[in-house]
Amino acid sequence: MKTHGNHHGKRALVTGGAGLIGSHLVDLLVREGWRVRILDNIEPNTHKQGKPAWINEQAEFLEGDLRDRPTITAALGAIDVVFHEAAYGGYMPEIAKYVHVNSFGTAQLLEVIREENLPIKKVIVASSQAVYSEGAGSCPEHGLVFPAVRPVQQLRTGDWTVHCPICGVATATVPTPENAPVGGETVYGLTKVDQEKLVLLWGKQSGIPAVALRYSCTYGPRQSIFNPYTGVIAIFCTRLLNDLPPVLYEDGEQTRDFSFVEDIARANLLAAESDQLDGLPVNVGSGQGVPIREVAEQISEALGIRLPPEATGEFRPGEMRHLTSGTDRIRAAGYEPRVSLAEGIGRYLEWIRGQADVKEYFSEAAEILRSKGIVHRVVKEAVGKSE
Repeated sequence: MKTHGNHHGKRALVTGGAGLIGSHLVDLLVREGWRVRILDNIEPNTHKQGKPAWINEQAEFLEGDLRDRPTITAALGAIDVVFHEAAYGGYMPEIAKYVHVNSFGTAQLLEVIREENLPIKKVIVASSQAVYSEGAGSCPEHGLVFPAVRPVQQLRTGDWTVHCPICGVATATVPTPENAPVGGETVYGLTKVDQEKLVLLWGKQSGIPAVALRYSCTYGPRQSIFNPYTGVIAIFCTRLLNDLPPVLYEDGEQTRDFSFVEDIARANLLAAESDQLDGLPVNVGSGQGVPIREVAEQISEALGIRLPPEATGEFRPGEMRHLTSGTDRIRAAGYEPRVSLAEGIGRYLEWIRGQADVKEYFSEAAEILRSKGIVHRVVKEAVGKSE
């Protein structure tokens, strides 16, 4: 295997190393002198054109399925640190595939390490803010509260507010700490809970340090423009580049915490090199909540395509209203995000402009989501005659 620079002999396996986060992590590890092996199945939903050109040539590349026991066993040979980034993602209707890839795949990976008695020194798993039901809230009377997911009946009336679970008044959004309850309100979110709990539990039992990084909304160059479920920034870009307005769910005032992909890669390296985060779930984010409407406006401004975003009154049950990551824990270990949203969007757009044919996959995808009942529409009260 090729190495370069001051390699201190650390050997990493990056599962999902061809993907958005995995590939940037591979690049960072290679620059830092690690020897890196990638395991990736080149999932067709994400990699429509097959193996992407950005896979680092200085890393060893294995194409294969994480769920296949001989494959994962081979991938784990002569490895010090496992960065487990591989997962089936997005808002897709396939329940069994999520559970099989994410939950079973992770369980089997851990089992192989233990049964083969492999000398792995640390496992870092990609978790997600999707493990939370709703962001933390502040109630004028009850202080810090952890509201449940908003009921579909409430959303059907077009009431998007997050109410205090104790007294029902509207809450203000505040950063969500790691000790907030985790539930997972989508199948994907549920399997992320599985992954992080399996890894942390296994770490305690095996004595091998383990960290679960709960990423906020990650974006940046290499984010799949083919998979219409992979991230609001990619979706807004492809809509605008096809002269279509960005589509907002709810009223567009929901907020998200965005992380540039290179910052997420640095958080992984920190988790590998520090022992301060061992055994813990750790939020990785900017600590800033940005309204989705504002994101659409920033992208439209940056592209010079001024199509105002459209809120169609549609919503996705189980989706959180506000999520800002409480980042005290990772900051205490020395993490600082470096790339602002404006700079990150600029860098993503620059990358997208270099891609050949940016088709608009969103409309077709939205149709599938509606037909499968994943996207719902507000029911307008029938006034007098029905339309």
